[in-house]
Amino acid sequence: MEGCIVQFQRLCQSRSRRLVSIMALILSVLLVFQAFTLPSKRIYSSQYPSSKLPTAFDGGSLNKDFSSQSQRVGKPSLLINSHGSVNFLQLSKKPDLDSSVSEIDGELQNNDSDDGNWLDDDENLDTEFSGDLRNETILKKDLDNGFLFMADGNSKGNSHLAVEKTRILDDELMSMQGVLSVNSSKNAILSEETETDIATLLNQQGKQELGDNESFVSSESFLTQLNVGASNVTILNKKNILMKLPLSMSEMNSLFFKNRALRRSMRPRWSSAHDRQILAAKKEIEDVHISEKDRQLFAPLYRNISKFKRSYKLMERTLKIYIYQEGEKPIFHQPILKGIYAAEGWFMKLMESNKHYLVKDPSQAHLFYMLFSSRLLQLALYVPDSHNRTSMRRHLQNYLHMIAAKYPFWNRTGGADHFLVACHDWALNVTKNIMDHSIRALCVADISIGFELGRDVCLPETNVRSPKNPLKDLGGRPWNRRPTLAFFAGNLHGGFRSILLKHWENKDPDMKIFGPSTFRVGRRKMTYIQYMKSSKYCICPRGYEVNSPRLAESIFFECVPVIIADNYVPPFFEILNWEKFSVIVPEKDLRRLKEILLSITESEYRELQMGVKKVQRHFLWSNKHVKYDLFHMILHSIWLNRVYNIESDD
Repeated sequence: MEGCIVQFQRLCQSRSRRLVSIMALILSVLLVFQAFTLPSKRIYSSQYPSSKLPTAFDGGSLNKDFSSQSQRVGKPSLLINSHGSVNFLQLSKKPDLDSSVSEIDGELQNNDSDDGNWLDDDENLDTEFSGDLRNETILKKDLDNGFLFMADGNSKGNSHLAVEKTRILDDELMSMQGVLSVNSSKNAILSEETETDIATLLNQQGKQELGDNESFVSSESFLTQLNVGASNVTILNKKNILMKLPLSMSEMNSLFFKNRALRRSMRPRWSSAHDRQILAAKKEIEDVHISEKDRQLFAPLYRNISKFKRSYKLMERTLKIYIYQEGEKPIFHQPILKGIYAAEGWFMKLMESNKHYLVKDPSQAHLFYMLFSSRLLQLALYVPDSHNRTSMRRHLQNYLHMIAAKYPFWNRTGGADHFLVACHDWALNVTKNIMDHSIRALCVADISIGFELGRDVCLPETNVRSPKNPLKDLGGRPWNRRPTLAFFAGNLHGGFRSILLKHWENKDPDMKIFGPSTFRVGRRKMTYIQYMKSSKYCICPRGYEVNSPRLAESIFFECVPVIIADNYVPPFFEILNWEKFSVIVPEKDLRRLKEILLSITESEYRELQMGVKKVQRHFLWSNKHVKYDLFHMILHSIWLNRVYNIESDD
């Protein structure tokens, strides 16, 4: 009997050792598997504060006693690519800026002719990073049916895409916060290759392309990460670029108020009387008496007209700004006053000439203006066809090193009391990490690729044709003398406009939708400006990026703008009620465009068009300083975001 017990014990021990060995082997395999597939730290950036994330390289602070809470300027000295390997960035030789000036001036002079054709003066023509629908992979979502759609754009032609459906096994996960990992290997995909019309996909989900021509989530990628919120899904593509699915206007409003309530800049390293003045201004704005009556401004156009007027008055009374004199031309202190990037130039010009807000002593300033032109930065430093913007980032980084070494103000707040104004499509990308704790006034106001709602400011993209007379051709026909229902003419920047033309070009006499070739043929009848002045609605579709100069043009010519650009934050979003003077159409509803416009009654259209005329004053450049004009509205948005993001030093 004892022998049997001993044999049984030995058998159990032997099997236990085998089981432990097998478990150890499985664990080892899992660890190795995770080492190769674990995403980089970017995936956690939406879940944890950046200060708590581990960094691959500590670039060191600009001052030895700089607080660890501060934004470090020299952080990205090496990069981890999408395969997990490390790429060392080589310092490029300092460019000869003087030799670039003549070339840049020559390019600007070539744009001086004013032939009345606004069609060709469109979004960024630097197409090295711009998307082509045939080479993209488009991610689609249909929550009602529980599917994720990954459309491979490599199919032949622009009209059809090969579709793969990835089934979400648990639909309840879509309403929970957390991280859902969908394995897109063959075992997890219900493959169904069909030739599906693009518009059908658009009706299932609106977001179709990432800005800046970053790679999309492909069907071959092993892991797709979804950050699932109640109304917000963030997709991490294989290059670890975050892409948010479209937010409705109400969801964007909720996000704005949430960010305003929760976001704060770093606690300043030492106290300042100027910070206390801003905190006192915030209290005054919040405690203002609510009144809907005003002789100058039309109250329904504003979120809260009383708070806006009080905030504006406090800005005029309190705000002082210091402009760093450092930086060489042409990138610094040289404004562009013509073309689609003129917004940054006009602000630069008017800010430098404004004696009311400027101070010569930086210790007396509430805000610090980093005065550079993103367009001239691109012209001076970008090597065509190089697909590399490192030299532009490096130039701005060296600039910050210089001012941080000379002045203490950047390090006091980590750059939170510094601001920049930039309209080039790449400005959001080239200021990322090194300036994204500052207040950035950007034309590319796309929350899906890094625009921070509640801290960053949407800069209206304005196409200035005549610098000497920026108000030339202002205005349009009365509301009852606009025979054209809807108008668009433009180049095919980005894939979305091809879809717009596919559905509406030459399809309906009420919808005057033109591509570049058809408009040039037909422009003998009416010019671009005449169409704007005589159309009820002016279509403002996304191009390579969400922004378009047509939005400001529509208001300029008193045509009701129809914004078709998912996740675009309209200018002065924190102040204006855009639903009172514009029509916002999700990209997925492009097919229903005429139906949506015809559903607006005549009385509702009259109110929208009246709202456009009333809000127009906020979108006009003037050679003189005019209250509530475009310059002052941009400055006010910068001021207001500082007011609501400042951290007390107590």
